[in-house]
Order: sequence, then C-alpha cells, then structure tokens
Amino acid sequence: MNYKIRAPFRSSISLITILMISAMLFLQPRVSNGQSAEKESESTLKVMTFNIRYGTADDGIDKWDNRKELLYETIKEQAPDLLGMQEALRFQITAIREALPGYGEIGVGRDDGKEAGEYSVILYSTKRFTVDTSGTFWFSDTPNIPGSTSWGNDITRICTWAKLHDKITNKTFYMFNMHLDHISQNSREKSAELLIKRIKALDNKFPIVITGDLNSGEDNPAVITIKDAGYRDTFRDIVKTKENTGTFHGFKGTTDGDKIDYIFVSDDFKTLNAEIIHKNNNGRYPSDHFPVTAKIEYK
Repeated sequence: MNYKIRAPFRSSISLITILMISAMLFLQPRVSNGQSAEKESESTLKVMTFNIRYGTADDGIDKWDNRKELLYETIKEQAPDLLGMQEALRFQITAIREALPGYGEIGVGRDDGKEAGEYSVILYSTKRFTVDTSGTFWFSDTPNIPGSTSWGNDITRICTWAKLHDKITNKTFYMFNMHLDHISQNSREKSAELLIKRIKALDNKFPIVITGDLNSGEDNPAVITIKDAGYRDTFRDIVKTKENTGTFHGFKGTTDGDKIDYIFVSDDFKTLNAEIIHKNNNGRYPSDHFPVTAKIEYK
C-alpha cells in the first residue's frame, strides 16, 4: 500500500531542517577578513599610551596617593598588551607592577640612565612577549649621554625602545615610547627628527609601534615629521572628527584642547579600534592626561 505524506507534515520537516541548519551556521566560528574569531584574537595587539603625572607633584586632592587605585583600575580594565607610560617615577612603576602582575619593564630614569628622574617606560605582557634588545636615548646632540639636553629644552627628554618578539604570532617588531618637551618647539622638532633617524638606522624589515606624549597638537611640525616618515596616527584611522579629542585636561576632564598623546604604527599594522579613555570617579581622574588606546592587527 502506498502512503502519501500530507503537505502539512512535509512543511514541518522543512521548517525543522531550516532551523537545524541555521543553528549549525550560528555556532560556526565567525569569520572576519577570512580569519576565524580565534585567529583574529591571536593576531591582535592592544596598545596604550598614558602620561601618568609624576607622583611627587603637589597636586592637592589629585596627588598620587589619592588617584593611584583609579589608575591601576583604568589600566586593568583596558588590559593592554603594550603600555607606554610617560612621567613615571621609579616608585610609581614598582607600585603599578605590584598592583598589575604580568608586566615586564623596559626603561631607565632620564637623569642618570639608571633610576633617577622620570622614565618613558614600556610595560609589556610577559606572557606574550620576549625582549630581544632594548635601550634609551636622550633627545640632545649627545643622545647616548644620560641627562644630556640640547635644543632649548631645560628638562631632560628621552625615548625608550625595545625589539620585541610576539610568542603567539611569532612576529618581531620595534616599540618606541617618548616624551617631548613642553616648552621648546625647536626641541620638539629636532627630537622628532632624531627619532626617525634612529628608526631608519634599524633593520627596517620589522614593524614599528610609537607611543608618547608629544606635547604637540596634530598640526605641529614635530607630529607631521613622524607622519611624513610613514607612521599613521591610529586614532585618526578610526576617529575623523577633531572635536572633543583633547588629551591633556589638568585633572579637570575637559576635552576641548589639542590631542597631544599618540599611538603611531607603520603600515605593517591595521587599526581595528582606537579610543581616548575618559574614565573618572565622580570627577576625579587617574591622571592629568587621558590615556589613549589602539587595537591593532598584523597585516
């Protein structure tokens, strides 16, 4: 005897099949630019630059002891793989590393090339990176002499750098972290020129990441020197408007000034995201600068 399947029953089978296929597709790893979500995560780097304000400053209610916990919390929430800090004193770096274990440290004090004075320190995830070589140079006519100054900057200015190997992706790259002078425009321009000269002296087959407080707005010749050398401002890869993008606020939380804190990259990287972090606790801020972050990916 032949039995005919009624149309409603066939419709039920079709609906169940569609639902099963949809569920299977939903559970598959999502793909972006031909890569699985897991693969994309492995090749992504989170970078932060943060002028943390030197800890001995007479800042009243905003002194270091009153804001350090908020600063630790800010860094912890962002969880950068790489963190370039400026105005960091020895005791501040030690405290940050104790509060946030898992970071290695590269840098020296600018006054003596050891521990005296502010650092332009690089913190890096020890789980992810190993250090090949590293060093610090001074923004002066004698860049290898600790404490040296030239070009009109009364305050010593430095750049710390490292050649890092990424254990996850097996990539190698250079990172530079610096703090330019806040008064002398001549110093800012010559410092940017020295930075590019130092980079060019390296094996240029490796990607470059540059972080820093440049004390310069985006149209300043010092910034333009870095851009003209082929390094992109990651924030401007993502955010095109120039309104409310100021990064120095003097503990007031204002955003109408210049963006003077930067994360630059060579064209070996693609920028996935970039932000200025405005985190505060009832109007109290972790520093007088907003930190800037970028999520980048090897091309």
